[in-house]
Amino acid sequence: MTAGTTAIERMPALYIGHGAPPLLDDPAWSSELAHWASELPRPKAILIVSAHWESAPVSLTASGAELVYDFGGFAPKYYQMTYRTPDATALAAQVAQLMPDTEPVHQHTSRGLDHGAWVPLKIMYPDADIPVLQMSLPTHDPERLLKLGERLRPLRDEGVLIIGSGFLTHGLPFLTEWRIDASVPQWSADFDAWAGEAMARGDVDELASYRAKAPGMPYAHPTVEHYSPLFVTLGAATDPGTPGTQVIDGFWMGLSKRSLEVA
Repeated sequence: MTAGTTAIERMPALYIGHGAPPLLDDPAWSSELAHWASELPRPKAILIVSAHWESAPVSLTASGAELVYDFGGFAPKYYQMTYRTPDATALAAQVAQLMPDTEPVHQHTSRGLDHGAWVPLKIMYPDADIPVLQMSLPTHDPERLLKLGERLRPLRDEGVLIIGSGFLTHGLPFLTEWRIDASVPQWSADFDAWAGEAMARGDVDELASYRAKAPGMPYAHPTVEHYSPLFVTLGAATDPGTPGTQVIDGFWMGLSKRSLEVA
C-alpha cells in the first residue's frame, strides 16, 4: 500500500426487512435501521437485492434512473419522494465480471430502485451520497441463491455493502389488522421463532428447508420472494454456517422485522 492511501474496511452483509413506505414515518423501526447503519463501516457502494424485482437472468438497475413506485393505496407524498445516488456503473461492471459465462447479466437502461431498496436506504443513508446498484432476484432456489451470494462475496473486500431486502414473514393476505402495532398472528410468531433459532445456530440447511420444516407455512410466506433474499446474504458470508448477529427483531403490522448481519 502506498503512502497516503486508506485501507478499505471489509463490509458485512445484511438481510433486512424493508416494510412499506409508511416505514419512513415509523420512529421506532426507522431509528433501529438508522442506528444500525451508523454502527457499520461506511460503504464505498451498496449492492441490494430486493424481493420486488424477480427477473432472470440476473439484471441490474440503471444509474440515474427514476425510482420505481411499486405500491398502491398510500399517501401521495410517497410517490413524490426521490433518492438520487451517485453513478454505480463501476459496480455494475464488477458484478458482471463475477458472474460465470453460463449466467449472463442483463444491464437495464431505464429501471431504477424499487421500494424494497430505496425505502430502507433513505433511512439508513439519508444523504444519498453512496452509489447504489440493485440486482434482480433470479430464482427462489436457496442453493442457487447461496451460490450467487458466494460469487458476490469478493465485493465486500472492495468496500461494498451487500443487502438482501425482504421481510422475514410476509403473509399479507392473512392480516386482519392494518396498524403498525397490530397483534401478531400465530403463524408469524411461530415462523419468526423458528428462523431466529436456526439463525442463532448458523443452520443454513434448516433455513433452506423452510417449505417442509418451518411452522407457520404457507401463511408466513404464501409467496416466497420476501424470504429468498436471505440466501444471497448468507452466501455472501465468509462462512455461511457461522451464526450472524440478529440486529433487529420484533414485529411491524404483525410481520417479523427480524434482520441479520453476517461477517
